Amino acid sequence: MKTILLLLASMGTIIPYYFFTPFLINNGLDIMSIAELLFVNRVSAFFAADFLISCIVFLTFLYTETKKYKIKQWWICILATITVGLSLAFPLFLYFRLLALEKQQVKSNQVLD
Repeated sequence: MKTILLLLASMGTIIPYYFFTPFLINNGLDIMSIAELLFVNRVSAFFAADFLISCIVFLTFLYTETKKYKIKQWWICILATITVGLSLAFPLFLYFRLLALEKQQVKSNQVLD
């Protein structure tokens, strides 16, 4: 499962940037132009709104799960959300969460022994 999550995180970086890189090359990091194009019609606005709401849900989930499982790499997931997007941040967080769960399971097994 860890390998699959890392593969999904890699794909979640490569595929979105495949589409975004030509824009960056032609326009630079023009935030106003990005925002304008993001809401250029109702279909793109639908996807933008869905993405933004999903990011809020993810960050809420990240906060609660980070506290619950004492995940130290939470900041990497926030950085990934801002710089790439949910397609990287979510599988990466699930990877870190899985590591924390495995660590917690090892500790509980040591206590039982």
